[in-house]
Amino acid sequence: MTDTSIRRYSNERETETEQTDEEESETLVCPECSGALLSDSERGETVCEDCGLVVEEDEIDPGPEWRAFDSKEKDEKSRVGAPTTNMMHDKGLSTNIGWQDKDAYGNSLSSRQREKMQRLRTWNERFRTRDSKERNLKQALGEIDRMASALGLPENVRETASVIYRRALDEDLLPGRSIEGVSTASLYAAARQAGTPRSLDEIAGVSRVEKDEIARTYRYVVRELSLEIQPADPESYVPRFASDLDLSEEVERRARQLLQNAKEEGVHSGKSPVGLAAAAVYAASLLTNEKVTQSEVSEVANISEVTIRNRYHELLEAEDNIHP
Repeated sequence: MTDTSIRRYSNERETETEQTDEEESETLVCPECSGALLSDSERGETVCEDCGLVVEEDEIDPGPEWRAFDSKEKDEKSRVGAPTTNMMHDKGLSTNIGWQDKDAYGNSLSSRQREKMQRLRTWNERFRTRDSKERNLKQALGEIDRMASALGLPENVRETASVIYRRALDEDLLPGRSIEGVSTASLYAAARQAGTPRSLDEIAGVSRVEKDEIARTYRYVVRELSLEIQPADPESYVPRFASDLDLSEEVERRARQLLQNAKEEGVHSGKSPVGLAAAAVYAASLLTNEKVTQSEVSEVANISEVTIRNRYHELLEAEDNIHP
């Protein structure tokens, strides 16, 4: 096949890529005999398996030039870093200098080289946070990560909380409010959005600010950023409470049923979702003969035993009204 024919066919393929998917699928056949095309990675060519026509040549191989025989070896040989993330103030794009004072072969550095590496680490850290906004982000995102770890929240909640905080910073919502307060409110909002809510008392237990300030800042951030957050569903707390109390799935299912009956009767209106969930777990444990004490449920849910008793009676009354 001549160079002119190759160029002509290449131009035809460029035109076809702008057409529909159906038209694109037709280019996977030989232009001469309509045979199937094969890709020869060793020669960098695309050829027809029927007539042998070379459709493309000198193709670029995007794959690595090395071979890996297991996932560990593949990770060790890979030359790319971690994906970008909103959980780091620079989105993970800056350079990190390792803390181990060893060279590429695992040999220890000399004292002169160690001093040099320490100076490089110091300057690298300074360049990573060059202005007040980056220093603010670094402190806040570190605080979000610390609290999320203490509360056992998954990575998607941390990522969402980081995005909410970045929006608050970009829209100048921080003046007059503490970094800790806004970061805590962002995490509280993210947990509710993800369907893994934590109570205000739990959030306040790991935060460096008071409960009232968290609630006030949360309402402000949600209003100013127009976040769509549904009221917390008591059922979303049930799996965690049941797991912490080492109760069976039957208890969890029965607790959900009690809460659904309470919704039908309108008992849940104006009540704390945490209190309702704790009372439902306590009532379900009694109904299924897996008894736990009110104090144990109170400790796990971080609410008073009085609240559990009050909600407990209301749940049972709603159950009786639906199934007399």
